[in-house]
Amino acid sequence: MTEKMGSLRNFFLYKCLFALTFWNHISLSVENELFTSVSNYFPEDGSDKKVKSLPLLYTNNHQSKANFDWVVIQNTTESLSLSEITNDNVKKLIALLSNFRQGSRLQNLTLTNMSVDWDFLIKIFQTVWHSSVEYFNVNSVTQLSAIEGRYFDYSGTSMKVLTMKKVLITDLYFVQDDLYKIFADMNIAALTIAESEMIHMLCPSSDSPFRYLNFSKNDLTDLLFQKCDKLIKLETLILQKNKFESLSKVSFMTSRMKSLKYLDMSNNLLSHDAPDVQCQWSESLTELDLSSNQLMDSVFECLPVNIKKLDLQNNQITSVPTGMAELKSLKELNLASNRLADLPGCGGFTSLEFLNIEMNLILTPSADFFQSCPRVRELQARHNPFKCSCELQDFIRLERQSGGKLFGWPSAYVCEYPEDLRGTQLKDFHLTELACNTTLLLVTALLLTLVLVGVVAFLCIYLDMPWYVRMTWQWTQTKRRAWHNHPEEQERVLQFHAFISYSERDSLWVKNELIPNLEKGEGCVQLCQHERNFVPGKSIVENIINCIEKSYKSIFVLSPNFVQSEWCHYELYFAHHKLFSENSNSLILILLEPIPPYVIPARYHKLKALMAKRTYLEWPKERSKHALFWANLRAAISINLPMADGNRCGEMD
Repeated sequence: MTEKMGSLRNFFLYKCLFALTFWNHISLSVENELFTSVSNYFPEDGSDKKVKSLPLLYTNNHQSKANFDWVVIQNTTESLSLSEITNDNVKKLIALLSNFRQGSRLQNLTLTNMSVDWDFLIKIFQTVWHSSVEYFNVNSVTQLSAIEGRYFDYSGTSMKVLTMKKVLITDLYFVQDDLYKIFADMNIAALTIAESEMIHMLCPSSDSPFRYLNFSKNDLTDLLFQKCDKLIKLETLILQKNKFESLSKVSFMTSRMKSLKYLDMSNNLLSHDAPDVQCQWSESLTELDLSSNQLMDSVFECLPVNIKKLDLQNNQITSVPTGMAELKSLKELNLASNRLADLPGCGGFTSLEFLNIEMNLILTPSADFFQSCPRVRELQARHNPFKCSCELQDFIRLERQSGGKLFGWPSAYVCEYPEDLRGTQLKDFHLTELACNTTLLLVTALLLTLVLVGVVAFLCIYLDMPWYVRMTWQWTQTKRRAWHNHPEEQERVLQFHAFISYSERDSLWVKNELIPNLEKGEGCVQLCQHERNFVPGKSIVENIINCIEKSYKSIFVLSPNFVQSEWCHYELYFAHHKLFSENSNSLILILLEPIPPYVIPARYHKLKALMAKRTYLEWPKERSKHALFWANLRAAISINLPMADGNRCGEMD
């Protein structure tokens, strides 16, 4: 019988070697029957070299598919994968695994798609526990029958790592200790139970050898491992995608884990809303992942003091408080996908080397960041809504001076504001020195202000600008009142040939020479004189404006006395205003006496300009030239006026 089995074993061995040469790994399942994986390469020369993985073959009785025998290649297989395990074939599986006692080469065992009762599941684990298997993977397990307390012998095992994923417990009513105690007291280095809707795990009964625990994608809460002091060798704890809510309770959970170095609490519901509660973390903890939670600024009041790497990505942090406790050992900080409006300072992170603030709300990062964080070697600030301004330009300039520490520069750094610069890469954005240098801008503004003040002072002192402003205001107000009170008179009708403007000191010449020779001589000239034509009750300014507007010409009798008269200045100003507003040639200048230039005040610049550009009539001293003077003057004011109210020359009202 032994010889027949040996021949059969050799036959199947060489048949498999021939068919599966150069294959790496295969898993098969047909009609719930078991096949193993096949891996690595095989000897081609028929030598007795050991192979790492071979199939478990069976002979199928054509009369009964359930009747098959396992052929085990002992001491040759290192990896084994089995699938589709049910209550119908589980006994044969246990019998198979019993062949791999300690000393066998089998180290890696994977069971997939198991659907067995609780007792069978415990027997499978107990069998594997006393085999040569070091790495045990269980995927997609459904427990069918009621869970009850069972004794488990942990002694004499080669097991190092157990990984269980997608475990479904159909029994809804059981004593939790009966289930969780089996796993809590395992004497292995690493345990993973993931994607299994697990709601709790017991603290080990004695000091545990666990160095690695992974309970990700379950339903664990803040009750886990509270006041548990048995995980003294635990270095890595992964609890991502569970239902933890209190950051302070998480800190208390770790406080008795004396060897804990890495903790992953990402994708939970963590917050820290009790600032009066003092957090108590494991002093050995150096790496903490708190990403994708509900943490706000207060999280910085509850952090491990010896932390070196901290991940706070995808939370609700708006700023890093300045009064927070110092994290002197922190070297890597991830604040991506939060609500930060500016770069955090390094007052609390004196050893910081790597900072990630991507996808925040930073418009203009502080230019003093690189000065306050001299040890930072890499800054990741991509995909922020940068506002291209002077402050941002200062930040870019300092970054270049610091040696190019921006990660992803320049493609991922573009302007978001203002709208006309949206999409522009920051490296292509530039502003002038004057626009960004506040000191230079202030000096320039001050100089311009001084120049403006100087110009205004010059106009006020030498050109009497306030006087002209006052006259313009009076002109405007007079015109407005005239329009409001007598709108029917706004269509101007000329009543006089000329309005006479003269100094009172020159009135004798005007009354004895000018008026008689123009009004009583040939041509019948009608003159407007303030003494007889100003309307009582109206202001002097209003009378001056009305007379100038009702007169075809304005005659100015110039003399040293004229330039000393304030009212003459008014009349000249308003007549000059009419000259430009109506584009007319309405001014007639009579130089009664020579006027030395030094006598004319600075504010009489209009008079100086008129005398320099316009022809004026000079009153001759020789009597023989008077006739020519009057003839030229008549010719200058010659115009036919309609006679109003029966007025005749020399009979003015």
